[in-house]
Amino acid sequence: MIATNVLGVCNTQMQFIYVSPGWEGSVADGRVLRDALTRRFRVPQGCYYLVDGGYGNCEGFLAPYRGQMYHLSEWQNNRQPHNAREYFNMKLSQARNVIERGFGLLKNRWAILRSGSWYSIRVTCKIIMTCALLHNFIRREHDIDPMEDNDIEEEEDVDEEEDAEVHWGGVDLRPTEAWTAFREDLATEMYTVWQS
Repeated sequence: MIATNVLGVCNTQMQFIYVSPGWEGSVADGRVLRDALTRRFRVPQGCYYLVDGGYGNCEGFLAPYRGQMYHLSEWQNNRQPHNAREYFNMKLSQARNVIERGFGLLKNRWAILRSGSWYSIRVTCKIIMTCALLHNFIRREHDIDPMEDNDIEEEEDVDEEEDAEVHWGGVDLRPTEAWTAFREDLATEMYTVWQS
C-alpha cells in the first residue's frame, strides 16, 4: 500500500494552484517543498505563502512562531492573544485553514484519496492530480459547492518539526535576518492595529 505526501497550494476559493504528489508519506514537509522549488513551483515576486509548523520561516514562506499557541483549537472559548506573536499565530492559523478545508473537501469528494493506494506511485500521482483538477472545475463552475461543509475539521499540522536539511538540491530554505525581521514587523503591526 502506498501513502504519499502531497504538497498543495490553494487560493482563497479553495482551488488548488499547485499540487505535487509523489513523495513517500513519511518524508519531511521541508524536503518536499525544497524538491518542488527545484522544479516549477515559484513564489511570485513580492508575495509569500502561509505555511504550518512543519516548514521553516524563510523567504517566501511565513511560518508560525514556535513555542506560541497556534492551532485553531487553542483559540476556542473566546481565548485572546497576549502578545504580537500569539496574535500573528492565531491569524495565520485562521488564514491557513483554507488549505486544510481544501484538502478536506478533496478527500470528502473522492473516496479514493481517503486511504493508502494499492496502485503504483505513478498511477497514484495521476489519480491525485486528476482529483485536484476535477475539484477545481467543480469549485469554479458551481456557485455553491454541494460538498462544502463549514464543519470540516482542521487537520493536525506537523508541530515544530526540526528539519536539519535546510540546504538541499540547490535550494536554501534557511531563515534570514531580513525575513525574520519582516515577520516580526508584520506581527507587531497586526497586533497594534488589533489593539487600537
